[in-house]
This record gives sequence, structure tokens and C-alpha cells, in this order.
Amino acid sequence: MTSSLLPSSLLPRLERLSIVSKHNVRGTTQGKRRSGHLGASLEFADYREYTPGDDIRRFDWGVYRRTGKPFIRQFWDEQELTFSLYLDVSASMNFGNKLDMAKSLAAAAGYVALSSEDKVQAVLLGERPLDKLPPLRGKASSPRLFTFMKEASTVQGGNLAPAMKQIHARPGEQGLAWLFSDCWMEGGVHQLRDLLLRLMSMGQEPILVQVISREELAPGYSGDLRLVDSELGSGKEVAMSGKVLKAYEREVSRYTQELKECCAGLGARYVQIPSDWPLEKAVFTMLRVAGAAGS
Repeated sequence: MTSSLLPSSLLPRLERLSIVSKHNVRGTTQGKRRSGHLGASLEFADYREYTPGDDIRRFDWGVYRRTGKPFIRQFWDEQELTFSLYLDVSASMNFGNKLDMAKSLAAAAGYVALSSEDKVQAVLLGERPLDKLPPLRGKASSPRLFTFMKEASTVQGGNLAPAMKQIHARPGEQGLAWLFSDCWMEGGVHQLRDLLLRLMSMGQEPILVQVISREELAPGYSGDLRLVDSELGSGKEVAMSGKVLKAYEREVSRYTQELKECCAGLGARYVQIPSDWPLEKAVFTMLRVAGAAGS
């Protein structure tokens, strides 16, 4: 069932979780999440004095007998939440097992949503939206999600910002937008900030999951090398030394801090996942930062 993306032993634990939205849920289909409005769920909200035309089935005869006043029971409205999963399949994701980790993390987030009776859709992003998984509902549709993620592969080049501007990559409803990427963008943090703002303008709560390889965090290279950008194709001759490596690590640390500050400033959630982490540690670290709740 999991198509090797997630071990079967992990699924029952994921089924007990749900991701908490920061805002009231305003879906179009009945679900399990309280929307903040009154509706027709089984969860009691409050009493209201009866007025002609109210549904007589909600009339509380017990209160009437005790007080002599007519009241009806009100219940919370419950709606589904839309999860939009955006998977970066640009060329740089082919390095250091990043794409495999990102696919498993996206599958885990989607499975939590489907198990919570929320809606899930997914898009592969390169220079443009490459493939889209139509909206899914219910845990029984999880094999389609797993297959879609498993079959994803990297493409030459790739730039998320222009891809997100294309209309068929846009989520159709308010919800949570998950972006699984290494965040190596030509325009750096400024370009990523524009991307997150675009998602927010479409009623999305962004969750940025940065998947990065151990070699990118702390490379162990030495000697005279030619480093080639896997997406732009440009290269540079570098004499790798201890001094150069320390300068590189400082720059990576600075960039990571800028990503954190960018997301914090926008109210977006951010987590960095090294691609060599054990899968279980990676999944539950991501879900904790994303606001997972459950038993």
C-alpha cells in the first residue's frame, strides 16, 4: 500500500494525528474540523432562544420544563481543510537523496490529512507545474497519493517562482500549502518570500519544509575542483581549503537563519530536514513544527 515511501508500521501513528489550522476552516464539504461557524455537526456549541421558523428538532424540552422558556440547541459547523502539496522536482533535488526524503514527507503529510477527512491535492514543480494530482478525499484514496509521489522524478533546470505564477498551480480553496524544496533559488530568500506571499494572497497558510543534504550543510571536499550549478549549468573553479569550507558553512548558516526569519515574519511555518535523517525522526519533526495534534 505504501509503495516503499512509508513503512506500514508508521501509518497507525499518522492516523491518530491532525494538523491544526491557525484560522477558521471555510471548506465547501462536510468534514471533521470546526469552522468557527454554527452548523449541523454533533458538537454542542450553545443555546439560543427559540424564534418562529427554527428547526423544531433542536428544541430543548428539558430546558423548557426547567425554565418555562423556549430554547434551541446550536451546534458547531465542521468543514474539511484543503492540503495543497507542492513538491520541488528541480535538478538540485536529485542530489543527496533529497527528492526521496521530500516524497516521503509529502506522503506522510497527505496521509495525515486523508485520515482526518481533509482534502489533498498535489503539484510537481519545475520551471512550470509539471503534473497535478486532482483532489483526493478519504484514507482509501491514499494509494493514489503514494503512487503519484513515488513516480515523481527530477527534471533539468527548474525554478519554483515562475512555476507558482501559472494559474493551474494555484490552490482552488483556502487551506494549508506545503512546499517541499531544498530552497536553492537563484533569487535567494527574496524570491522565496515573494512565493510565500503569493500563496498567502490566495488564502493559504504556508508550511515550508526545506530538505537539504548533509553534503550541502557540511561538505567534505578538498583540492582544486570545478563546481557546477545543476540547475543553471554555470560552473566555477574553486580551490577547496579549510578556510573556504568554513566560509561556506557560515554562508549556509546565514541563509538558513534568513529563511527562518522570513517565515517567522510572514507567520509561515518552517522546518529544515536533513535528507540523511531516519525517516521516522524526519516525519515527526516535520509534523510537530507543522502543528500536528492527536494521541
